[in-house]
Amino acid sequence: MTLKLGYIALSLLMTVILMAFAFKAMRQDDSKLFKKWVVILLGWHLYIFGLSLTGFIATLDFPPRFVLLTILPAFIFIGWSVSKIKGANWLNHIPPHWLIFYQIFRIGIETLFVFSVYQGILHSNVTLHGYNYDMVYAATALLIGWQVWRGNLKLGLIWNYLGLAVIAFIIFLFQTTIYFPEMYGSIEVFPVDFFTYPYILVAAFLMPSAVFVHVVSIIQLRQKLSQNKSS
Repeated sequence: MTLKLGYIALSLLMTVILMAFAFKAMRQDDSKLFKKWVVILLGWHLYIFGLSLTGFIATLDFPPRFVLLTILPAFIFIGWSVSKIKGANWLNHIPPHWLIFYQIFRIGIETLFVFSVYQGILHSNVTLHGYNYDMVYAATALLIGWQVWRGNLKLGLIWNYLGLAVIAFIIFLFQTTIYFPEMYGSIEVFPVDFFTYPYILVAAFLMPSAVFVHVVSIIQLRQKLSQNKSS
């Protein structure tokens, strides 16, 4: 029960932080957009919870239902958002280093992963015991955020691109561990419990939120670098 509360608490914390970012950015320029953002965010949480209650995604069958019904639509939303975010004035209201510091939460995910392995809810291959070193990357957010605060925007931009690459590798690691464990010399079956609530919040919300913030940060930093060149 404590482990479940850990996943829920981390997800709630990051939801509140995302809302705070949106409030900081949009309240002055577009209060209606802020309300839409809150509705979308809360609606997505309700969708995840409702979907998990059906038990439909709690399976290792191929094609992966949890990917098609959670990760894919989240990524489609992120792709659609890119065209809406570019050039948006509200981006200027978010301090760039805030978006970098956001990624520190991934240390919390990796910590929960370690305890999940001990309870038989997660395959050790996708944690620090295996090939997932996302915790190390996330720890650098403090240093990079400080550098961005000091004006080193190019470093922040490179770091964001690296972060997307790290997430892409982790997605690959999960998928291959689930469906092709022999790649790692493992015959251990991936625990299906990880596709139940609240553990599914990792794939359905926490990971996509990290991708979304990376994308927003990249757009923001590129705009600021472009403005600096033209001034």
